Amino acid sequence: MDKDQLYMQRCLELASNALGRTYPNPVVGSVIVYQDKIIGEGFHKRAGEPHAEVTAINSVKDKSLLPHSTLYVNLEPCSHYGKTPPCADLIIKWKIPRVVIGTIDTSAKVSGKGIEKLKAAGIDVKVGVLEKQSRWINRRFFTFHEKKRPYVILKWAQTADGFIDRERTDNIRKSNIITSRWARTLVHKWRTQEQAIAVGTNTVINDNPQLTVRLWYGNNPIRICLDTKGRIPANSRIFDNSAQTICLIQEEFRNLHTLLNHLHSINIQSVIIEGGTKFLESFLNQNLWDESRIFISKSLFLKGIKAPEIKGHYIKKLDFEAETLFILTNEKNNSDIYSDF
Repeated sequence: MDKDQLYMQRCLELASNALGRTYPNPVVGSVIVYQDKIIGEGFHKRAGEPHAEVTAINSVKDKSLLPHSTLYVNLEPCSHYGKTPPCADLIIKWKIPRVVIGTIDTSAKVSGKGIEKLKAAGIDVKVGVLEKQSRWINRRFFTFHEKKRPYVILKWAQTADGFIDRERTDNIRKSNIITSRWARTLVHKWRTQEQAIAVGTNTVINDNPQLTVRLWYGNNPIRICLDTKGRIPANSRIFDNSAQTICLIQEEFRNLHTLLNHLHSINIQSVIIEGGTKFLESFLNQNLWDESRIFISKSLFLKGIKAPEIKGHYIKKLDFEAETLFILTNEKNNSDIYSDF
């Protein structure tokens, strides 16, 4: 890595600290460098609070160094007034002569305007340093604004012999656990990073899931269930008031495009789909998914409900004592924000 890439990597590390806490804003980190030394850094912690550039500038003890420094940020500085003033104006105010940006902010309110403002003020602006990585860390934000739908993550666990669940014959509501507590803890961490979590009717009826964060610290996702025929019992745990729940009962939501359009209309940037098989397969069959996270356990069911079949680009494989985790992306949907980096 050259120096610009090294400092941009630090921006990305800082930004990752706020995954799941900044919606509807992106995750952003910023560092300020004077004579090859970081003199200030920060990240955007949550919506309504100071942006990364503001925090980084405020952290610099000797402000007289700012007119001789470089500011790094993984996303284009904003140029409009929202809950906070424009970051581009603050950079100009402190006469920072050079700004290095990971990627352009393609949302309608920014879309190059921040870069134009900086250049108009005579600032040397460099764009596209670790651009793929910068788009990847904000893939939810970019998908929402560019494709007008949430970023869709499919998640399931299956046995070594390819089953996602046992056959249901006793009408008892219970979850047939496939993975270890470690894997379940990781799933709860994932839940804190996504804005919503969705399941189909049969999953609610059979498993009676709570769909909250209990094994990790963080925000509960919005719980979404589809119940177009009104079959979900009123005493189901998704109605326990421990987290916001949206139950969609209209027949129109059988169409996944309608469902995703609705989620976009209520400003949901990401949704993790946790089953069951038919619900997962509907996203796969219509190519309406972006990422998939699959645990394959060493356990055997011998018979049961078959897990979905998927084709995608493998980006990560992690082997653990009781299971293996595979993470895939849908290259058809993500070719512009992912590469092997």
